[in-house]
Amino acid sequence: MALSKLDSLYMAVVADHSKHPHHHGFLEGVEQINLNNPTCGDVISLSVKLEDDRIADIAFAGDGCTISTASSSMMTDAVLGKSRAEALELADIFSEMVQGKVDSRQKSLGEASLLAGVSKFPQRIKCSTLAWNALRKALEEN
Repeated sequence: MALSKLDSLYMAVVADHSKHPHHHGFLEGVEQINLNNPTCGDVISLSVKLEDDRIADIAFAGDGCTISTASSSMMTDAVLGKSRAEALELADIFSEMVQGKVDSRQKSLGEASLLAGVSKFPQRIKCSTLAWNALRKALEEN
């Protein structure tokens, strides 16, 4: 069976974010939020720097599967420069999307909207939402 152009684009973007993640590393002087997915062993350490209630900088490190790493990279791109409220709304939209609740708001996720297909693989939902859950925890605790 041949892959559709959309499937090919999805695979290429996910592979690129996994192999060359954006905003990968640690931020100096910023508290780290550490979460893990015990189901598959994914771990993330996320640091978020807020200035005037906006995400001025963000970085993640950890060890995870392709979906987890790509989602983390896409999440950092999507929320950088956003207000706390905007970033939390994006986390909600992403969570709903990977659970199969699709609506026009998912376009606001940028490339992360390509992960909508995760909803067809329930065992991968936790992989895709790990970074977004870390973001939510960082913003709620900061």
